[in-house]
Amino acid sequence: MFEILGDANSVALIGLLGGIVLGLAARIGRFCTLGAIEDCLYANDDRRLRMWAVAIGVAVIGSHAAMAFEWFDPSGTRYLAQTWNPIGSVIGGLMFGYGMAISGNCGYGALARLGGGDLRSFVIVLIIGLSAYAVMSGPLAHMRIWVFPVEMDLSETQSLSFLAERLTSIPAEFAGLLAGAALVVFAMASRRFRSSPSQALWGAAVGLAILSGWVGTYWVATHGFDGETAQTHTFAAPLGDTMLYLMTASGTTLSFAVGSVSGVLIGAFLGSWSKGHFRWEACEDPRELKRQMVGAAIMGPGAVIAVGCSVGQGISAFSLLAYSAPVTFAAIFAGAALGLRQLVTGLPFVAGR
Repeated sequence: MFEILGDANSVALIGLLGGIVLGLAARIGRFCTLGAIEDCLYANDDRRLRMWAVAIGVAVIGSHAAMAFEWFDPSGTRYLAQTWNPIGSVIGGLMFGYGMAISGNCGYGALARLGGGDLRSFVIVLIIGLSAYAVMSGPLAHMRIWVFPVEMDLSETQSLSFLAERLTSIPAEFAGLLAGAALVVFAMASRRFRSSPSQALWGAAVGLAILSGWVGTYWVATHGFDGETAQTHTFAAPLGDTMLYLMTASGTTLSFAVGSVSGVLIGAFLGSWSKGHFRWEACEDPRELKRQMVGAAIMGPGAVIAVGCSVGQGISAFSLLAYSAPVTFAAIFAGAALGLRQLVTGLPFVAGR
């Protein structure tokens, strides 16, 4: 495989295949962070939140099973190798959730809508990628590091399952399997949710897509020669990575991020086309476009500060039971609730008056 594709192309292919599944889940399974929160708060319907619980549970079970079989070592991943900054998780999560509500989409959701022909989401994708890079490695990077310092700590794996092992001697892999199973059981406890088996299946598919990223890229990292790292799907900085690749492809290589973003677009297009939903849409209201641009500009930095977006922290980091995941996810929920409330009440800033 490496002789034919090379390491970079191999991880890009892994990202592409997983991204296609995520794109299909968004368009056919209606898997969406903001939609799930909105349904729960304003429609008294928690089924899409339970889809997230299934996705997280399956990802947790799969990741820890892979650890048990030595198919995956999470200790060097970005979610566990650096010391958790709770303030960054809270502030970044609130920023991301609020921006997501104001813009009407997260990065993953915007890609899915763009794949269905929504040109408004193209603006959101561009601004999230640019603003994330400005804070991650651009002119605001030094300020971010000063306010939210990042320290690498390989002496203690920043994971709840590994913490359980240190405190109780229960193997981390077994603790993770129990936690993942509990999440799936919780999700399936609702009779209303069980009556929609397709939602459970699409939630499981999302969890398996996250798992495929971890296991696939770890295999390349341990068998290849180019120093690739284990990674999986997230959608803030990878939007910037993809934009950078499109501008400098002759001097750079493909990456998991580029494959993942491209896969979501392809999967979303296939999903919307199969259901007859594909159609070109544009923004006709300047006030709406302004709101979406402001929300996207808040989301990008929020994701960098929180070390992940709704998918990156909400599923990928959660699959490892990282300390940061539940706190960041709760902050994203709270920020989204605040933004949605502002939209509902029609405050002047949102309405553009």
